[in-house]
Amino acid sequence: MRSSRTRRRISVRTAAATAIAVLAPFALTACSSDSADGKSGSVKDGGKPATVAVTPNGSGVKAGQPVQVTASGGTITAVTVTDGTGEPLTGTLSKGGTVWTSDRKALPGKTYKVAAETKGSGGTKGTQEASFTTAQAAKKNKLELWPTAKTVGVGHPVSIVFDEPVTNKADVERQLKVTASTRTEGSWGWLKHYDGRDRVDWRPKEYWKPGTQVRLQALLNGTDSGAKGGFFAKDYDKSFTIGAHQEVKVDLDAKRLDFVRAGKPTRTIPISGGDPTPGADKRSWSGTSVLMAKAGTIRMTSQSVGLGDAYDKMVDYSMHLTYSGAYAHAAPWNASYFGKANKSSGCIGMSTANASSFYQDVQVGDPFTVTGKDAKGKAPLGNGYSNWNLSWPEWQKLSALD
Repeated sequence: MRSSRTRRRISVRTAAATAIAVLAPFALTACSSDSADGKSGSVKDGGKPATVAVTPNGSGVKAGQPVQVTASGGTITAVTVTDGTGEPLTGTLSKGGTVWTSDRKALPGKTYKVAAETKGSGGTKGTQEASFTTAQAAKKNKLELWPTAKTVGVGHPVSIVFDEPVTNKADVERQLKVTASTRTEGSWGWLKHYDGRDRVDWRPKEYWKPGTQVRLQALLNGTDSGAKGGFFAKDYDKSFTIGAHQEVKVDLDAKRLDFVRAGKPTRTIPISGGDPTPGADKRSWSGTSVLMAKAGTIRMTSQSVGLGDAYDKMVDYSMHLTYSGAYAHAAPWNASYFGKANKSSGCIGMSTANASSFYQDVQVGDPFTVTGKDAKGKAPLGNGYSNWNLSWPEWQKLSALD
């Protein structure tokens, strides 16, 4: 099982030294100091207590950084960190026992209490305490996750759209983890959603294997989005399953749609695609889009796609392919053109009978690949799920991590 999360490995000693130098930590207040045999330690009997420093420190400090406890003149044997509600912050002790680092970052608007147990030279034991307070977040960032369905087709990416801007893309990406029940190579890619918001998708190198169980863990609580984006105030956890391997192949030259399951064509449907006649561009997108939703019966207007007031219709069995308005659907008004000519306003039209049965078979996440001389260019990134129009090396370059 592979994970998409890539971590930059920095030695604990280097990280601790940097934090101490920059953040000017304070020593904790010693509550007790005892030798290994339970007697009071002193310089006279050779016992010296360890000193301990904590970062961050003070009041109103910036959140979004791990808590570190560093010992000098001895080692740390235990650390307890809790916020104002008593919620613990777990952590890991370095090899050698001199630096403890929290697993998660300090959250905004919290008062953290730190208690460290130490052992100094000669076995002298000590318990020391301190506290610090983080500043309130001026803004909180939220997100939307896809897919929302429990079972999706082999082309559906994991997709996250953020409410606020994300400038700390690498920091955010490090907190995102995708695991799969089958051996799956994949990568995150940053792009702009169709409405202009920041978005990051995780796409496999190749289509998912049917039956794969996928889990996204977005451990973002306490992570700073960056300038104007604010902090995340919660974690997210989503799981879904990959359904049957189904693909839809649309040939605009032949005016037909082939429904392919497990690599074998199961049916062919006569269609009429986008009209290539010069003037208003009504051509269908080429390349691969992924079925975003089975929208049922919806109202379609020509104004919504920039074509004036040519039509205003209720359309049955609508299958949503792009945010710019590309669908596959029933189009009985074009019956004379099915299998003969491309005369739609950009969608893939078919008879009501064929649309009804096809609608039942197709699943959200199935890839639709359109070819033919009557097609226009490929849908831009962010206009639906057009991620598969990039090669694997091109997609990997969209990650914020080295």
